[in-house]
Amino acid sequence: MPKTRKSWGWIVLALVLMGAATLGHYVQPARAQAPRVTVEFWHGLAMPLGGLLEKIATDFNESQAQYQVKPTFKGSYPETMVAAIAAFRAGNAPHIVQMFEVGTATMMSARGAVKPVHELMKEAGVAFDPAAYLPAVAGYYSLPDGRMMAMPFNSSTTIMFYNKDAFKKAGLDPSKPPQTWTELREAAKKIRATNAAPCGFTTAWPTWAQFEQFSAIHNVPLATKANGLSGLDAELKINSPLHVRHVQTLVDMQKEGSFKYGGRDAAGDALFPSGECAIIHASSGLRARIAREAKFEWGATMLPYYPGTPDAPKNSIIGGAAFWVMTAPSRKPEEYKAVAEFFRFISRPEVVAKWHTDTGFLPITFAGYERVKASGFYQQNPGTDIPFLQMTRTPPTENSRGLRLGNMPEIRNIIQEELEKAFQGQQTPQQALDSAVQRGNTVLRNFERANRS
Repeated sequence: MPKTRKSWGWIVLALVLMGAATLGHYVQPARAQAPRVTVEFWHGLAMPLGGLLEKIATDFNESQAQYQVKPTFKGSYPETMVAAIAAFRAGNAPHIVQMFEVGTATMMSARGAVKPVHELMKEAGVAFDPAAYLPAVAGYYSLPDGRMMAMPFNSSTTIMFYNKDAFKKAGLDPSKPPQTWTELREAAKKIRATNAAPCGFTTAWPTWAQFEQFSAIHNVPLATKANGLSGLDAELKINSPLHVRHVQTLVDMQKEGSFKYGGRDAAGDALFPSGECAIIHASSGLRARIAREAKFEWGATMLPYYPGTPDAPKNSIIGGAAFWVMTAPSRKPEEYKAVAEFFRFISRPEVVAKWHTDTGFLPITFAGYERVKASGFYQQNPGTDIPFLQMTRTPPTENSRGLRLGNMPEIRNIIQEELEKAFQGQQTPQQALDSAVQRGNTVLRNFERANRS
């Protein structure tokens, strides 16, 4: 019996000691979790694209516990640009701003306001290889020596969407969409003649689709100095015989009722998914909206060209936007590190691939494209590889590498103003483009004087 009591005593003592150790563990003061480093991210994508973009930020936030990206929709691209400039001047610029491609020259000239991406990634110790991106994408946001200034993301290109149901109703073969402007015009006329749709053809982003992309595909300059990539002293060349011929074609198509002017910038987007217009030239990124809203069978194909034009068709150029890193007086190294880690995340092949398949924007990296291709997505969804194939069908030329013209948003508005006067019969296409060149060159000279080092 004494031996038993002794054994129980040791057991009780052990349990007490264990309890004390456990209690000691729980009464230790809990270490406070370090607050996350917050990154303010301003973007210009409306729904549904904005929601898909913000989901990527949420995924990043949930993938780790150090950083928190806070996305905020700031309105259209031009509105986002204006807001970012104002915030920088006030000393409280966001960490990241999404800037449309025609704001590239302005951002590159904004000394002190922008932290170059190549510099950011090097300082943060994050691996970054420009060669991982499609050449037309990397080149657009790089200095002549190849150093990238911005992080590409939602790069798009203009393609042609068409209503297969309207084609069938008009007696056209939906498996053979127009490849030339002659074929497009004939198809649009037939669609109207058979009342297969209220409108045959329209375009969104008139200057981007019918001038910038048009010039690249036909290998004619939009401006001198490699469309501004080689210098600030570029001059517009959009009053060439081919450009005048093209505007004359659009004017003639409007008179015959086969073309409808949908308005400036993205105003024309709505005319296709609604079923009003059977053919549209629009951003490849419009696919998400078409898939959500269209009540008809539709397809996608490459932009048309004028047969007989030397060297046509060439590759198209990018649109969309990139992410620029902005500076602020109180910005700390750990905040730049947070931005770099977010950029590492969005560059993952799986993120690039999902964004492409969800939206219609380009798979901007080769790894992203190969991932989508291997998944069978292109076979299951015919036409979804059109943006990539059109962008990469030829090596970029001096006329199809892109453009970098100062105050391009203002120049776009000038071209649209003169184009509208031609559509209204107030001037000839030649007069419209001569005036656009004269007015646009004034804008370029003002930008050159303001930014000449």
